[in-house]
Amino acid sequence: MRFCLNALLAAVILGISTISWATGGADWVLVDTQALTLTVFSAENHVLARFHNIAIGSGGAAETHRQGDETTPRGIFHVTWVDRHSRFNTFYGLDYPSAPIARHAYDVGTLSQAQFGAIMQALRHHRTPPQDTPLGGQIGIHGLGSGDPDVQQAVNWTNGCVALTNRDIRRLAQWMHVGTRVIIR
Repeated sequence: MRFCLNALLAAVILGISTISWATGGADWVLVDTQALTLTVFSAENHVLARFHNIAIGSGGAAETHRQGDETTPRGIFHVTWVDRHSRFNTFYGLDYPSAPIARHAYDVGTLSQAQFGAIMQALRHHRTPPQDTPLGGQIGIHGLGSGDPDVQQAVNWTNGCVALTNRDIRRLAQWMHVGTRVIIR
């Protein structure tokens, strides 16, 4: 019950009108774009790990990421794919755009009916939504790869993703898998 209340609170804070994710039985991740932390919680909401000095998009955080704006989208997402051989060390791809983000974009005319339908169809089947709409894509959590660790400490540098050091992305791996819930606020 406590997790459901926390999930509802997160939905209210993020301005999400519907809750459509499973509410129990798994570890989950909270990315705080203001504190620049990534925290892993158990299913019982106990802190399992906290990573500091993460980097987000060079455009900051936004309610809706648009292709090329370099913002990190806020919302509730899930890991839908993992690339352990990414140029960023490991890349955990998220199901961006989420249903609430796609619905809003459709309502304001950013997405066509066909684009909106394709996104919703993918989400219903727990697949990665189309990544080539005006909302962009390829949003995830990743390491630095061969990037400069000093840049990671100094600035938000990604195109919209959440970045950790290579050491931290390897440590995070024990909690990350396809289906892991990720809340970005």
